[in-house]
Amino acid sequence: MLLHVNYNFLERTAKYDHDTVHSIIDSAPVLHVSFNPTSIDDDPFPTILPMLGCTGSYTAPDAQETSATAIYLHGHISSRFMRLPSSPSVKDSSLPGIPVCVAATHVDGIILAITPFNHSCNYRSAVVHGCATLVEDSREKMYALKLMTDNMVPDRWDNTRVPPTEAEMKSTGVLRVDIVSASAKIRAYPPGSDKTDVADEVTRERVWTGSVPTYIRYGEPIPAVENLSKEVPEYLTHWVKEANQKGDEYSRKIVS
Repeated sequence: MLLHVNYNFLERTAKYDHDTVHSIIDSAPVLHVSFNPTSIDDDPFPTILPMLGCTGSYTAPDAQETSATAIYLHGHISSRFMRLPSSPSVKDSSLPGIPVCVAATHVDGIILAITPFNHSCNYRSAVVHGCATLVEDSREKMYALKLMTDNMVPDRWDNTRVPPTEAEMKSTGVLRVDIVSASAKIRAYPPGSDKTDVADEVTRERVWTGSVPTYIRYGEPIPAVENLSKEVPEYLTHWVKEANQKGDEYSRKIVS
């Protein structure tokens, strides 16, 4: 057994606060979204899709109250998931949208203990249950698209060819997932070994124990064939440097 992820109670810290859950969602490079099939007869299996998205709170200019934070997702308007909220076969009038589950996970380190049964990973994970609806308002849709673009790379939206064309907007669907419940679990500390193993110095001399910090590392930007810009813009190089530094510092700090 090379790696056993030990999910016992002592290794998990449950988090339910807004900032923790949303920071995990927004910093995850990929979100996994699960939903039920349109019909058991047509498809007996639940579906999970890797998608890009982030949290946001859109308030219409004429609204009386600030909108609650939701998760925004985007995809091609003709995809099954984008068409699901308006499908009469799955729509439940008692619910404000289609029930979905959104999950995000970061691996922050590989934990190598004396025994394989105490091996683990440092990680941050969040699971959100909510109801998804298709964003119809053009202002909210534009807000969500800009939000998701800048969440991927800060300031990217304003440094592209904008606004989008009418054809681009029509071909792209945006879903808003209104959050019903959310939770997060985090492991962020060094290896833990049994007292009997710690007392066995012969084994400790033979078996290396410790942590392997893990994080996403962004490489040097590579220009496209059609690129005519002579230099990589500062906002991009700054983001790459800062993101790599933050990932490295966090993955090392939690085991020091």
